[in-house]
Amino acid sequence: MDFLRLHWFDLGVLLAAITGIGILFMHPTGLTLLLWLSLVTLFLHQFEEYRYPGYFPGMMNTAMYGSQLPDRYPLNTQTSLIVNVLIGWLFYLLAALFSVHALWLGIATLLVSLGNFIAHTFLFNIRGKTLYNPGMLTAIVLFLPLAVYCFFWIIAHNAAAPLDWISGVLLGAILNYVGILKMIDWLKDKNTPYVFPSRCLVPEQRKMSVEG
Repeated sequence: MDFLRLHWFDLGVLLAAITGIGILFMHPTGLTLLLWLSLVTLFLHQFEEYRYPGYFPGMMNTAMYGSQLPDRYPLNTQTSLIVNVLIGWLFYLLAALFSVHALWLGIATLLVSLGNFIAHTFLFNIRGKTLYNPGMLTAIVLFLPLAVYCFFWIIAHNAAAPLDWISGVLLGAILNYVGILKMIDWLKDKNTPYVFPSRCLVPEQRKMSVEG
C-alpha cells in the first residue's frame, strides 16, 4: 500500500495510455467517446498535480489551509489516494462504462472537472498569490474544453432527461464538496504516518519535509 500511496499517479499515466489504445481499437462514438476521453484527462491532470511539476500537495496545504506541516496536513498521501483513486477513478470510469445509460454519472463527473478548472485557475492562485499551480494547465487545456463540449453535445442531442440533470448536479456537488473537501477534513491528522515526499512540496518548503 505504501508504494501505491506514492505512485498511484504514475500508474494513472499507464492507464491513460491503455485507455487511449482501447479507444483506438474499440472506436466508441458520441458521448461514450467523450466520457472515455474525460477519464484520460483525469489521469493526466493528476500526473501534473502529483508528479510533474508535482507540488500540488504542498501548495494545497499551504495556500488553502495555512499549514505549518505542508507535507502531511491536512492533505496526506492516504487522503490523496482515497480522493483521487477510490473516488475519482471509480466515478469517471463508471461514467464512461455506462455512458448514455446512466447519463447522470457523466454529468456529475463533468461538474467535477469544471470544479477543478475553477479551483486551479482562480481559487488556488488567488489564495496562493501565484500565476500557476500544478493541475492548472490540464484543467484549462483539457478539463474545460472537454466538459463544455460534452454539455453542448448533451443539450444539442437532448440526451438527458430532467432526472439526469437533477441527479447529476446533486452528485456533482457531493463529489466536489464531500468527496474532496470534507474527505480532507475528515482524514486530517498532524501525526499521520502518510507523509508526502519532499518533491511534492513547493520548492521553498522542501527543507521542511521529513523525507528530505
